Amino acid sequence: MLSGYRQLMTMSNTDPILTSPERLAEHLADPAWRVVDCRFDLLQPEAGHAAWRRGHIPGACHADLDRDLASPPRAGSGRHPLPDPDALNALFGKWALTPEVQLVAYNDVGGAIAARLWWLARWMGHTRVSLLDGGLAAWQAAGQPLNVPDQDPPPPEAGCFEGRPGGMPVATTAEIERGIDGRTGGQDLLLLDARSEDRFLGRAEPIDRIAGHVPGAINTPVQMNLNAAGRFRSAEELRSRYRAILGEHSAVQAVCMCGSGVTACHTLFALELAGLAGARLYVGSWSEWINRESPAIAVGESGSGQADSE
Repeated sequence: MLSGYRQLMTMSNTDPILTSPERLAEHLADPAWRVVDCRFDLLQPEAGHAAWRRGHIPGACHADLDRDLASPPRAGSGRHPLPDPDALNALFGKWALTPEVQLVAYNDVGGAIAARLWWLARWMGHTRVSLLDGGLAAWQAAGQPLNVPDQDPPPPEAGCFEGRPGGMPVATTAEIERGIDGRTGGQDLLLLDARSEDRFLGRAEPIDRIAGHVPGAINTPVQMNLNAAGRFRSAEELRSRYRAILGEHSAVQAVCMCGSGVTACHTLFALELAGLAGARLYVGSWSEWINRESPAIAVGESGSGQADSE
């Protein structure tokens, strides 16, 4: 039997998963809304928090990818394992997140880190969560203000968040191995890799020690989810693009990956925005795939979802 809190968290979300700058501005002083700045630079881990200190959406707290949205890497894992659920409950409690609160996440480059928070909140059972369409750039382009920390109102009183993992599906390395292995009746999943084309094809690898991709994966860079202004394409356009990529597969047969299970959440968000919910996150992604003895690796041309992207 679910607790009353858990029952509230599993109710359908009444707010869209994409929030415009104008809508956020209308609710900036609303005590039932929380805003989280997710800026982070993989190559300069402290840069995101420093940027938040220089200026952020008024009232927004900062979530650090390494400290808040992931747990430390362990032997055999990828670079960004999922956080411990107790740690997430403590973090969400610190933000005074309750089932009635609308959580809005943003960052400054495409929304990938913010999408990780969106996915984690859903994974823990909180459905009232959205991304700021266009992120910080769209907020500023709309003429909206930024604050430094001393200008922010006092944070809400911390509470007790009682989420449990399982609200979003995940896939393991073993499942990926079985799913792509035709010798064991595989090919029952479709692997979508959200990394850039250069990394996917093995032309460049600025982060991980081995370049390339999982055999059979399809390259679906996150930029294909966005228009020239850096905002999400319409649900209809995303549906058309991803339906063409999925082919005969259903959305629940899709598994989304990237370098470490962060950017892949952007693909999962786009699929849900397109009405194609149910795909799984390969949490370990490429950095876990290569962290094994004799991993299968492909380089060069393979399946690609980029043909019609701008």
